[in-house]
Amino acid sequence: MPNVYTFKDFEGSSHRILIDLISRFSNGANTLLDLGAAGGELGEALRRRFKRTIGFEFDVDRIGDLRRHFDQAVIADLESIRRLPTSAEAIVLADILEHLRDPRSLMQCVREALAPEGHVFISVPNIANVTVRIGLLFGIFEYRERGILDSSHLRFYTMRAIKREIESAGFRIVAIRGSSVPVRLIVPRAPEFFLRLCERILTIVTRIWRGLFAYQIIVVARR
Repeated sequence: MPNVYTFKDFEGSSHRILIDLISRFSNGANTLLDLGAAGGELGEALRRRFKRTIGFEFDVDRIGDLRRHFDQAVIADLESIRRLPTSAEAIVLADILEHLRDPRSLMQCVREALAPEGHVFISVPNIANVTVRIGLLFGIFEYRERGILDSSHLRFYTMRAIKREIESAGFRIVAIRGSSVPVRLIVPRAPEFFLRLCERILTIVTRIWRGLFAYQIIVVARR
């Protein structure tokens, strides 16, 4: 699973939403597991909120980054893993499920590892996003290096589909948010004031019409 994604820390981004949700729902928690931690930036942003943080990643070349950003680093194939450290109060699967052949197996491991009062934080791309719908209207469905139509994605999720996936794995959903289209990554050379204005507008629009405008769907769930 190649790590082609960058850490997105701007208004309406999935990472900023995840940081906010994890901070709110895991206040005072002991252990954070980040499954598919990439370079570890999300773990670093949350590290001081937990007594122990563990980052799991497939790419062995990331081991140096993980060791800097987490208390413990694990190189593992999430498709093959059968057991996780138990009693974790926060488990993160950010942009992971869409890459797996069998997400249900990993979700079962997560459920067994989650502390009774713990939360799992999941983000997946929204295939029903307006940009994909417009493309389909004109007969366009082309895979890319990253984004909703990342060529490494094995599964596609809508709002309804990810709810069903999570609930069928034995979880109860307690919160759902949607990230906005990352205009900053699409037109990186645009003036800062223009980017901030677009991000503000897109954040508001996404809150109102989440199923249509959410670029990624972010879910908080419990056992």
